[in-house]
Amino acid sequence: MHHPDFDPYQPQKYVQIKNPDWLKNATLYEINVRQFSKEGTFKAVEKELPRLRKMGIDIIWLMPIHPIGIVNRKGSLGSFYSVKDYLGVNPEFGTEEDFRHLVETVHAQGMRLILDWVANHSSWDNSLVTKHPEWYKKSQDGNFQSLPWRDYDDIIDFDYTHPDLREYMTEALKFWVKEYDIDGYRCDVASFVPIDFWENVRAELETIKPVFMLAEAEDKELHRKAFDATYNWTLWNILHQIAIYGKSAKTLSEAYLAEHVSIFPKEGIRLNFIDNHDKNSWEGTPDLNFGVVLQAATIFTLLMDGMPLIYNGRESGLDRSLSFFEKDPIHWKDHDNEALFTRLFDLKHKNEALWNGNCGGEMIRIFNDKMNQIVAFSREKNGDKVLAFFNLSKDVADVHFDTKAEKRIYENLFTGNTENITENLHLILAPWEFLVLHSSKEERF
Repeated sequence: MHHPDFDPYQPQKYVQIKNPDWLKNATLYEINVRQFSKEGTFKAVEKELPRLRKMGIDIIWLMPIHPIGIVNRKGSLGSFYSVKDYLGVNPEFGTEEDFRHLVETVHAQGMRLILDWVANHSSWDNSLVTKHPEWYKKSQDGNFQSLPWRDYDDIIDFDYTHPDLREYMTEALKFWVKEYDIDGYRCDVASFVPIDFWENVRAELETIKPVFMLAEAEDKELHRKAFDATYNWTLWNILHQIAIYGKSAKTLSEAYLAEHVSIFPKEGIRLNFIDNHDKNSWEGTPDLNFGVVLQAATIFTLLMDGMPLIYNGRESGLDRSLSFFEKDPIHWKDHDNEALFTRLFDLKHKNEALWNGNCGGEMIRIFNDKMNQIVAFSREKNGDKVLAFFNLSKDVADVHFDTKAEKRIYENLFTGNTENITENLHLILAPWEFLVLHSSKEERF
């Protein structure tokens, strides 16, 4: 017999949190404050905000801004992820007032700001180590331990079985939202910290204001009650394998996209990237990781279902690994990437097909007779539509597409030409060439 209020045969919602409204078509930009300018300060970041806004950036993510531990420090300046004081500001970047002014200026530009938060571990000289040594994990011989199996000797791990640690960390997360009006967090190694901790954090933060929560993790379970967005490392890995190891385009369409569309919750936003601080510092530059495929791979990640991330300097063609523990500022110069990102983000903002999560259109496969070389898809939402065709191979592709469902007049994103798509489309695509067509509800015929 059924309980009158619960029908077990009714489908249940998987995602139970609500994305803030301003996430619907938002783009994300990661700033390494130390390397972003010669000064390496909040004030220097402020100067660049109008340029970032013009490029189409909506959310600024700052790598951790807290004081850095001195004990067992790596290099001369240390890692941002070795946090000495969760309620303090790194004096390298400026004062608390400077940070407050930066948040206000970001908001005045119509953007949002999120902080990078390191809940899994602290520095050896965080005051919590002496005040609450019981809050930390110990090795078999009774010593503090850092992430097991990894070379992180400048940090030690928390033990989340302690309710008072959970309360302390939750209050610290609330502090920055309440005191500085920040808009959410990117949470470092989020899946290393228990999910019920994050679910409660989300609920408590929501009592202050709607927040954006991004997990550095890939588990879909994190989307249920805690996080709006998770990392899409899988997409990066597959594009890298196609570019460097000559894997077939089917690896992307049949091994990944098929599963993504079928399994991943529609409200769950994937963070799509070519570069971020981890990739940049430890795994090589975009040029090294994608070679001649860099342009196609970049555009794929910007059109893919999810939120695009730009790592600072990419718009300037950043082609080196920035030092992680020393001062090593970006060399800013004019580069075609800035115009490319501006064009794609302008389309993303206007064309609902490219919006994030549930607000955007699902990726629908466009069938063709060269599946080993070609990945093609359409996305449509409320009459807005985008078609994308990629030759992900080193050979020319003479290819026929079944475009019965795509019949319409479109504009070519890169030439501005009008294209009338009929039932069948024939293209000859050079190696790694792509075609992006778009149309809005006003242009339907």
